[in-house]
Amino acid sequence: MIVIIDYGVGNLTSIKNMIKKAGAEAVISGDPAVIEKASKFILPGIGAFDHGMQHLRSAPYFDILNKRVLDEKVPVLGVCLGVQLFTESSEEGVLPGLGWIKGKVVKFRQEKMTDSALKVPHMGWTDVTVQKDSRLFRDMHEDPRFYFVHSYHLLCDDPSDVLVNADYGYDFAAGVEKDNIVGTQFHPEKSHKFGLKIYENFLKYY
Repeated sequence: MIVIIDYGVGNLTSIKNMIKKAGAEAVISGDPAVIEKASKFILPGIGAFDHGMQHLRSAPYFDILNKRVLDEKVPVLGVCLGVQLFTESSEEGVLPGLGWIKGKVVKFRQEKMTDSALKVPHMGWTDVTVQKDSRLFRDMHEDPRFYFVHSYHLLCDDPSDVLVNADYGYDFAAGVEKDNIVGTQFHPEKSHKFGLKIYENFLKYY
């Protein structure tokens, strides 16, 4: 059972629709009994880091989710804010993150950007560069590009956790993968055929 985690933050229905287009059924749930039975998780999210963590930590399934991901190694895909919550902290707030990925979330540094005309947030279609072999990008026969909307990005302590990079004035981590934990800063559900392939691969290979 594929569970899209409902913690009051995110575009849940659009992800569910894309999962259906990929050939599977997903349920949107915040029920601990459902979380306990899931074979795969998707952690979506839009908005601010602290707001997301407040909702997630107060959810009745929070400890169950940690156990299932960290101990039982159930695959989880984080999207946008969801992948940011995987980290230890964010410059956007003061609350600790999940700590599943060692690192933090930082705001785009306009002073570091090679093009001073670039604006924050980073919004629109951007190419990504895959950094390591991954089931998530299997059988992508064209150079992948995805839709982004964000002002903050991942900064991983361990470079081997970085799955894809993107460039917006400078290179930044646009996705991570560590064992059963995988996530993307971009929105696959808004990224047409490339995003559909991401969901198909997550369903098939994880």
